[in-house]
Amino acid sequence: MYHFCLIDIVEIPKMNLSLDQSVQIAMFIYPGASGLDVTGPLEVFTLANYLLHKEGRYRSDFYHIQLVAEKAGPVQMGTGVKLYADIGYRDAQDIHTLLISGGTPGSYQALYDKPDVLNWLCVQKRVVERMCSICNGALVLARAGILNGHRATTHWANVDELRQFKEIEVDSDAIYVSDGHIYTSAGITAGIDLALALVEDDHGRHMALAIARLMVLYLKRDGGQQQYSSYLMNQQQSDRFAGLVEWIYQNLDQSLTVEKLALQTAMSPRNFARCFLKELGVTPARFIENIRVEKACQLLSEQNLSQERVAFLCGFQSQEQLRRTFRRHKGILPSEFRRRFH
Repeated sequence: MYHFCLIDIVEIPKMNLSLDQSVQIAMFIYPGASGLDVTGPLEVFTLANYLLHKEGRYRSDFYHIQLVAEKAGPVQMGTGVKLYADIGYRDAQDIHTLLISGGTPGSYQALYDKPDVLNWLCVQKRVVERMCSICNGALVLARAGILNGHRATTHWANVDELRQFKEIEVDSDAIYVSDGHIYTSAGITAGIDLALALVEDDHGRHMALAIARLMVLYLKRDGGQQQYSSYLMNQQQSDRFAGLVEWIYQNLDQSLTVEKLALQTAMSPRNFARCFLKELGVTPARFIENIRVEKACQLLSEQNLSQERVAFLCGFQSQEQLRRTFRRHKGILPSEFRRRFH
């Protein structure tokens, strides 16, 4: 296995941006690339431009979006749909954020045999503010040596392939990983989560959540979370408990009593329960039950785990409690739900 990048790169400081400043977002595409890997993240930046205009924060588009390929012209995606590359990669200049999409197995692997493309990616690592991959696009960065010494993730189906690169610390569970100025994301829709995180870095959480609402996303997922759904509105409605909500997601396997949650917020149990209900419109116990059922749905649909293991990971006291609670929320048993996906 060979690597192209031979120079370690330090993190590049962020630019100071004026009211008229714009940054260039370049998405590298190739025949067989995943259309959603490309258009999903770019839609986030487009909506950011719309909202930034609406709020009067910038007079012109903050994000200038460009499709880059081996040469300008039509490029057929894995779906058969053709996207038009604005420019060939050799002519691309002044890129602030470079993203490379994932694609069908043969398509991204075809880039392994294109040393000019891999060398260009290595050069870009030295000059761009942010270098990002979506889905198995991480394998292309790995092949070029760009991820050496970094923590990274990819689509769950490609984790073993990424682990073959011994100089990369692979995080198999994360939605996306930020390590210095290198960003990698998990499969398909996780590219949207990554783009939302980039917008949040640039313009704050409020902007990222507003875009998520426009895109009718169930949740603006943070990178360290595993890939399961929850309530976007619960994040949107309460700045006061936003940190607690994230802590709950990460500790569902624990016993989450009102007393323990109140301790996390430095409040008395009684005052905490009252404020939580007022802020989120649901009691702490019902909120946690809802989240546990949703995580159970994710585990049942995506992983071949026993119901006993699912119950443990989601914080249910027993498999029977999982069955009863799941049926009350979903109207069917966990086994029936799983059969829809397997």
